[in-house]
Amino acid sequence: MFESIFKDGNMPATSFFIALGVALVFGVIYAFLACYKSDSSSSFFIAAALLPMTVAAVIALVNGNLGIGVAIAGAFGLVRFRSAPGSAKEISIIFIAMAAGLAFGTGYLAYGAIFLLLCGGLLFAFGKFTAKSKSLKNKEKIIKITIPESLDYSSVFDDIFSEYTLKNELINVKSTNMGSMFRLTYRATLKSLDNEK
Repeated sequence: MFESIFKDGNMPATSFFIALGVALVFGVIYAFLACYKSDSSSSFFIAAALLPMTVAAVIALVNGNLGIGVAIAGAFGLVRFRSAPGSAKEISIIFIAMAAGLAFGTGYLAYGAIFLLLCGGLLFAFGKFTAKSKSLKNKEKIIKITIPESLDYSSVFDDIFSEYTLKNELINVKSTNMGSMFRLTYRATLKSLDNEK
């Protein structure tokens, strides 16, 4: 059960399709566990479910040349984040699915299945215990403010933020208008949505 179903580098069609079928079944289970009560889109769910099977097919079709297979699978994994930045959790989900796909593609079906179930279960458990309440999540805002470069931005908004936010963090400072202005980006959690403006 823990040995590769591909013997001596040979890849019979039945073994190939068994590996793809097992990768698909456990990929769907993993996607349900990983994306449960998550903000991820339905397209991300589909990607997480199909990625183990896709990587398994790539690894199997490069016929044991693991270096080429890893390079190709890595390129697949990065495509999702080319235009839309992913959260740390989404990146983890992608790389876990790719690692399991490597196991399935080399014929180690039991290892891939155990790995996916273990990681999916951990993501599910972490999601239950660390989930923020919906009301608190709705109060989180990204605030962008443009100020003149002569203004000291380190403490200029402290009084307003202490009055209207539970917590705030300056996450980016960027110069604009050919260096004459600063664009400040804050992540803030509001005390009440009634006073958002």
